[in-house]
Amino acid sequence: MTDDIRTDRAEPVGAESALSAACFAAGDGRLRHGAALKFFWGPMDCGKSTMALQMNYNHARQGRRGLVLTRIDRSLGPQITTRIGLAHEAIEVTEELDLCELVRSRWAAGIRVDYLICDEACFYTVPHIEQMAELVDRYDVDVFAFGLASDFRSCLFPAAQRLFELADEVSRIQVEVLCWCGRPGLLNARVVAGTVAREGEQVVIGDTVDEAEVRYQVLCRRHYRNGDLGGNR
Repeated sequence: MTDDIRTDRAEPVGAESALSAACFAAGDGRLRHGAALKFFWGPMDCGKSTMALQMNYNHARQGRRGLVLTRIDRSLGPQITTRIGLAHEAIEVTEELDLCELVRSRWAAGIRVDYLICDEACFYTVPHIEQMAELVDRYDVDVFAFGLASDFRSCLFPAAQRLFELADEVSRIQVEVLCWCGRPGLLNARVVAGTVAREGEQVVIGDTVDEAEVRYQVLCRRHYRNGDLGGNR
């Protein structure tokens, strides 16, 4: 017979004590809840940020407490915004931010953290992805990451590549995005002065409206490779 260990992370205990109490079942060393790292990906306009906010709503509704994070949101502010008008305040992920330390500091302050919602995860650093895995494996915190897989050159973002390598589950978001020709949109083209860009910095903030100096457009593979933006562009 083993003694019961409390799992309420709201108690104002030290980070390491919270780790012992919250993460491990008595005696056998196994995680009590079995958290997971899940990566949801897709091209622009497929609803990644919308799904991130829905995921947060669903978990919070069941009494779980989480943190919502983003990096380089289209609003350029510390929030998650969607193209259908939804928004939620968020923690901005800087290069210096340590996700594990963020959670430990909340626990030390008596604040429960059961999960993380990580939007725009493709723009995180590779160390951030390693920290996500650490949160799941050592701290029993669920991490739900959302982001693009590839950049405007059709090359994987380093953070997305690491998520593909480490995540317990990888899911392509099923909302279909169409190229101007009607085929499934697969690739995110950067359009500068009316032409599909092939070189440049990996991350450049742009828009999806035609008037923008730098904009992005989802294309099928054929028209991405040909640089064909369609007659109405």
